[in-house]
Amino acid sequence: MFEQISEKFEGIFHRLSGQARITEENVSDAVGEVRRALLEADVNYKVARQFTEEIQKQAIGKEVAKSLNPGQVFVKIVYDELVQLLGGATSEMQFSQDIPNVIMIAGLQGSGKTTFAAKLASHLKSKGRYPLLVACDVHRPAAIDQLETLAGQIGVPIYLERGSSAVAIAKNAIDYARKNARDVAIIDTAGRLHVDEEMMREAESVKSTVNPHQVYFVVDSMTGQDAVNTAQEFNRRLNFDGVILTKLDGDARGGAALSVRAVVQKPIKFVSVGEKLDQLEVFHPDRMSSRILGMGDVVTLVEKVQEQVDEKKAAKLEKRLRRNELTLEDFRDQLRELKKMGSLKDVLSMIPGVSGAIRNASVDDKALVRIEAMIDSMTIEEREKPHIIDGRRRRRIAAGSGTTVQELNKLLKQFSEMQRMFKSLSKGKFGKGALGNAILRS
Repeated sequence: MFEQISEKFEGIFHRLSGQARITEENVSDAVGEVRRALLEADVNYKVARQFTEEIQKQAIGKEVAKSLNPGQVFVKIVYDELVQLLGGATSEMQFSQDIPNVIMIAGLQGSGKTTFAAKLASHLKSKGRYPLLVACDVHRPAAIDQLETLAGQIGVPIYLERGSSAVAIAKNAIDYARKNARDVAIIDTAGRLHVDEEMMREAESVKSTVNPHQVYFVVDSMTGQDAVNTAQEFNRRLNFDGVILTKLDGDARGGAALSVRAVVQKPIKFVSVGEKLDQLEVFHPDRMSSRILGMGDVVTLVEKVQEQVDEKKAAKLEKRLRRNELTLEDFRDQLRELKKMGSLKDVLSMIPGVSGAIRNASVDDKALVRIEAMIDSMTIEEREKPHIIDGRRRRRIAAGSGTTVQELNKLLKQFSEMQRMFKSLSKGKFGKGALGNAILRS
């Protein structure tokens, strides 16, 4: 997502960097290119106009320090305005002392609404909350089954009544939550393929009956300008408290997602960055702006590492690295930690300076799966002493892992090079990211 905008912006900044100073003429040219880039990426035309007008106002007459070039100054101006466009500051969830806090989820069918409800429940559970999922999409039987399945996967209870109205289910669910000490009730409401009066009236009835503490509107980031129009209508009828962007890992232009917040003036709360139930991130305008401009997102990357890294395993690995005792089993364990962090391309894009280089590159997450399969097909002795893997063993390992001998040869060569690198650095300092960096280089 946002790759088209990022690529256009990088070209604009590069051309402006070649200028000796900022002038009204080159600023005007750059701003015009920014506007075209935004419109091509499906940003609402009013939002694009307001955004570029503010950039032009800030840039004209801007003094450039000797240590900077015009391109760097322009990047800073665009970054600051982009942060403001996306909301300025992070909008954290607010909870009251009420039991339960009620969160109502609304949106069109197919937007990822039901999956988001489960992701939110999983997220809150990880923060020490006791959520309850409530199945109020009574018009699509599969929605109830889907939510029930997802609830089982994350270990969160679900309240459902087959054959009852959405209003009755929501009301009864609140009573159930109070009696069972569930401090958050997440209500998944009905969606349609398009906005219609029946759906809106039902959503309004549910809201007026349970008086939710927060109402979230879920929007598919890949739906183009329809996302803006739908958001306006839902906001008019429900006056929601926040926006949820789903499918942010898709290949769409993504401009409409940038427009929603500016049009409805409601904060973006969360973004869904993958299909897995733990791939939900709190939305940070500054971090997203950095990623859009190709500047990476080190803070989120560090947070992901902290969430996934086992401190005891990391300390044990560090000792082994210092003694130059890295094995293929250690290598496999680190790959598993890396996989937990999400898409490899997404992880790499958070590293400053890397996002542009990998934009058009083919980053195959399945390659990690194949590497893991090859190592799993080895005996313990082979993992610890890969030099004993001769031709016969290679054929056996390849056959057992469903790969080729050529792939196995490549893995063993990369691992050998990594061992040599760590041997040469054995007297240096190793941090938690040392092995991960080596893996990325290989």
